[in-house]
Amino acid sequence: MSPATGTAAARPPAPSTDAARPPAPAQTRAVRERFIAPGMDPVDAAIEQAARTLHLPTIRDGYDEAVEHALRERSTYKQFLADLLGGEVAHRDERRKLRLVREANFSRPKRIEDFDYQANPNISAEQVNTLCHPAWVVAGQPLCLIGDSGTGKSHLLIGIGTAIAEAGMKVRYTTAANLVNELAEAADDRQLTKVIARYGRCDLLCLDEFGYLDLDKAGAKLLFQIFTDREERRAIAVASNAPFSEWRKTFTDPRLCTAIVDRLTYNAHIIETGSDSYRLLTAKKNRRSS
Repeated sequence: MSPATGTAAARPPAPSTDAARPPAPAQTRAVRERFIAPGMDPVDAAIEQAARTLHLPTIRDGYDEAVEHALRERSTYKQFLADLLGGEVAHRDERRKLRLVREANFSRPKRIEDFDYQANPNISAEQVNTLCHPAWVVAGQPLCLIGDSGTGKSHLLIGIGTAIAEAGMKVRYTTAANLVNELAEAADDRQLTKVIARYGRCDLLCLDEFGYLDLDKAGAKLLFQIFTDREERRAIAVASNAPFSEWRKTFTDPRLCTAIVDRLTYNAHIIETGSDSYRLLTAKKNRRSS
């Protein structure tokens, strides 16, 4: 049966006048009348108010179009309801994806779909696409992107992080320098435990520009606390311009450096992006073509 073509055999005929309906309680009538704008259909007003009360903005804004579509398609009542609710769920999922990506605080928008694998044959599209699914994040595994500047590390880091956020997981992006500064300020304010706990609640921590700064022993210890708190429990992804053998320049304490490398490489996914700068190659091509 469709909303447009109900039959008397399938259901009782609808009352033809309001007089045939039992009178609504005075309180219900007062509430209904309060939300009816002048000249507005009472049924439309009731639907809109119910959608607002139940926090269903997609149904509130699109039920007229949904009704017209159901009438054209001669949908059953059950199918009409399923379509209406399905649209609300889909839009709610989309809003949640946008919120999770926004809360990740990426420095700039980057998507894996826009990555140019032909410009860097060192990178396996199959491996990257696998990392866009959250299984490794759920398992608490690390990801290390190692390569020179301009080889696509940050694009991959942000693109993979965006895909994980859109899969419904909590992601946080920051640079190593910003994170160390935040931890140092929190330690001075006696808020270090609180800040570490906040970072511990995100499913994936994306740490960019790892290895671009020389950390003193105090800064290295603060960063080490983050790694220790997340070890085999929450995933972490780092992008570094230095190979593991040169990380002692960042972490001047050899023992601390070894401990950090161990935590970031155990059960890790490692992508080496090489040394040929994509930005430099693009600039040379542009100069030759101009």
